[in-house]
Amino acid sequence: MAQSKIAVLGGGSWGTTTASVISRNCESVLWARDEQIVQEINTERRNSRYLGDLPLHNKLTATEDIIEAVSGADAVLIGVPSSHFREVLVNALPGIPKKIPIISLSKGLERGSRMRMTEIIREVAPDRIPGVLTGPNLAREIVAGQAAASVLALEQHEAALALQPIINSGLFRVYTNRDVIGCELGGVLKNIIAIAVGMGDGLGAGDNTRAALITRGLAEMSRLGSALGGQATTFAGLAGMGDMIATCTSPQSRNRHVGMELAKGRRIGDIIDSMHMVAEGVKSAPTVIELAREKGISLPISEDVYRVIIGESNARGVYRGLLRVTAGAESEPG
Repeated sequence: MAQSKIAVLGGGSWGTTTASVISRNCESVLWARDEQIVQEINTERRNSRYLGDLPLHNKLTATEDIIEAVSGADAVLIGVPSSHFREVLVNALPGIPKKIPIISLSKGLERGSRMRMTEIIREVAPDRIPGVLTGPNLAREIVAGQAAASVLALEQHEAALALQPIINSGLFRVYTNRDVIGCELGGVLKNIIAIAVGMGDGLGAGDNTRAALITRGLAEMSRLGSALGGQATTFAGLAGMGDMIATCTSPQSRNRHVGMELAKGRRIGDIIDSMHMVAEGVKSAPTVIELAREKGISLPISEDVYRVIIGESNARGVYRGLLRVTAGAESEPG
């Protein structure tokens, strides 16, 4: 892929960051809806709305024309919220070449259908190769050149191996994984636990409480993720534990921020309205709880977060109940 072209759809923080990183290795074109974002990237090499004054790679180009962006691409990466993923893919599809990878950067589930993003890709674009790029990837740190690692999982592993050196760049290390389902679900489930950790942090919980929530949250991720077809080892890696730690501890985490705001007594609708980036954990929680109940999987922390989100409880009440279940053996559910 020496002369590759990679298209990235979505001008938010992670889409922009990924496109900038990839542009170090090959032609990288970013599609964004917002004319101001496109112009700023092309003229100033910045995306100030999402990444402040951090400079982007000087070879990155942006466009408002989605067909132009994907035309002739060797791979398409989609970094939009899960609620817009299908719409963006459908709009881009007429210009996407056949048999190339289409890779999700989104960490959510589609509301209603409860589909993972790679399932949407398979349904909408059956003659392309679905995949996911995930891991502990806080955009601002990566754009600033700090070391980070990510996981690339495609349904055709040979395609992942071919694409790996294109995305891998400098201190941004990309590993491959054959477990598409597990990698995708890790990115979904950790967001809900991050809201719980944010509530605890906002109410003054200590480091011990945070560690317990992250660890027991990882157990919830592994239980449900394995029941839905993921491999247990995936949840102990970058797509699971790695992403969980970053999202649950970083001040940059949107989902942790939501939890901290809930701890102040703010209403979920007001919190979301005041953010210009999506906290996927809020959108995914109802779907995750539906899936867990169907499978008979115990998710006490996620259940408590869900009750706060839908207004049945508040952060203070839920904080007392986050570790409420009877303690049994560590390997047991609950």
